[in-house]
Amino acid sequence: MMDAASDTDTYAGKAAEFVEIPAPELPYKPPMPKVYRPKIGLIGTGGISASHLDAYRTAGWEVAALWNRTQAKAKVKAAEYCPAARIVGDWRDILTNPQIDVVDITLHPEHRAPIIEAALKAGKHVLSQKPFVSDLKVGAKLVALAEANNVFLAVNQNGRWSPHFSWMRAALKAGLIGNVISVHSAVHWDHSWTAGTPFDEVEDLILYDFGIHWFDALTSFIGARDCSVYATATYASEQLNKVPLLAQALVQFDGGHASLVFDGAVKTGARDTTVICGTNGMLTSTGSDLSTQKVTLTTLDGVAQPKLEGQWFNDGFQGAMGALLVAIETRKEPENSAKDNLHSLKLTFAARQSKESQKAINIKV
Repeated sequence: MMDAASDTDTYAGKAAEFVEIPAPELPYKPPMPKVYRPKIGLIGTGGISASHLDAYRTAGWEVAALWNRTQAKAKVKAAEYCPAARIVGDWRDILTNPQIDVVDITLHPEHRAPIIEAALKAGKHVLSQKPFVSDLKVGAKLVALAEANNVFLAVNQNGRWSPHFSWMRAALKAGLIGNVISVHSAVHWDHSWTAGTPFDEVEDLILYDFGIHWFDALTSFIGARDCSVYATATYASEQLNKVPLLAQALVQFDGGHASLVFDGAVKTGARDTTVICGTNGMLTSTGSDLSTQKVTLTTLDGVAQPKLEGQWFNDGFQGAMGALLVAIETRKEPENSAKDNLHSLKLTFAARQSKESQKAINIKV
């Protein structure tokens, strides 16, 4: 039997020392089509559309037409980001325009689904704002409709192309840490700015509207696996919001587990961390906010820290549209396809169901 006193480093959990090694070159930047440059139509010019339009302008993609229920808002966005774009009075004018190949739909889910359906029937490729749908059955029907009309339907899960998440995902695809056995993300920040705004009326603001990025990141890390989720949400002391600013979820999946922690009432010392453990190594990212992240890869070969370029806003938006354009050019399913996104939504909706029922919810893929 081993003498504990002779193996104190192991019992104390002391970490081994690793040498520094160069970081591998990985394809983490927003994807770009080689030659395909379609005209894009944007339906909905609310607040988030500025990130869409700025990303497309940076990439050199042409936004040819804009529609918004309030035309004045569309005109303001066009003047700043795409002065040559036409402002249309009816969103159907974008769908009937033969020069427009791709439609970006940023409306809220309850208004978005019928317009996505109409766009797919019109033979347009579609990028849908997240969350893709609020009903999985509706989502499955739209996925089938896209396939039947030989067009692509993708979802603007822009977090996938934040530099740190994108590099970590590329490292996983390259097999650098083996099979994923655990993922742990914790975000501590101040979301109280939403008090008194329309966001304060969103049920499960933190677990759903904000947390969906991390549920999607998790599914992009582990792939489609059977799993179960147990989630909670609660109010922070002294918070002014109507809805809970604290939420968390525990996930068990085939061959591993994960945890997602969202502390949306932290007034000082913001911090965002993610740890991915594999059978042959570990990936970590940490920083003071969503855009300032330092990534570390640790394997038996040593420790590598890539120097990442870009930020979540607005490189993530360029990545989401870029993935769709590459898919159209290559005729291969986009990484952010609506079909793939249904796995993320299953997990997100199950977390909300778990919070309400106070029971773990099983998910079959």
